[in-house]
Amino acid sequence: MDMNHTVYLSLGSNLGHRAANLKQAVSMLPPQMRVTAKSRVYETPPWGYTEQEHFLNQVVKAATYLEPEPLLKHLKRLEVALGRKASFRYGPRLIDIDILFYDDLVFESPALTIPHPHVHERGFVLMPMMDIAPDFLHPLQKKSIRELVSMCSTAGIVPYAENPKSQGV
Repeated sequence: MDMNHTVYLSLGSNLGHRAANLKQAVSMLPPQMRVTAKSRVYETPPWGYTEQEHFLNQVVKAATYLEPEPLLKHLKRLEVALGRKASFRYGPRLIDIDILFYDDLVFESPALTIPHPHVHERGFVLMPMMDIAPDFLHPLQKKSIRELVSMCSTAGIVPYAENPKSQGV
């Protein structure tokens, strides 16, 4: 299989062992995807519905052979395999995997919009993306990730340290 598409995925978790949920999700992306870069993990305040635990968020860059809609189906199956249960919009979740960008494709179907329609206003996605692709150009906004971060709120978004003592902090 030719892994000739580059995708950026956003991973988020605010239930259970959040950091382990992210690690497990990344480890389950192959063989359909080959992870080529991972951002740091960030702790972020909830967005949309605020009466819930803080999230851990991460962005990964991966190569894939899957087309956009089969990729979405694959990621939704992966979320269920990882233990995600149906919740309300912006509600708490064990794992959430979103397609942010797929090459420089602009795509819309009833099930999927690429680029992700809110990516340019979500600091919790842009900050991690800055780690791995600051110069990536949003195909619709025509602005780099670096420019988009400077235009949105990043209040409360901090790099996550699972156990600061073990990291010599």
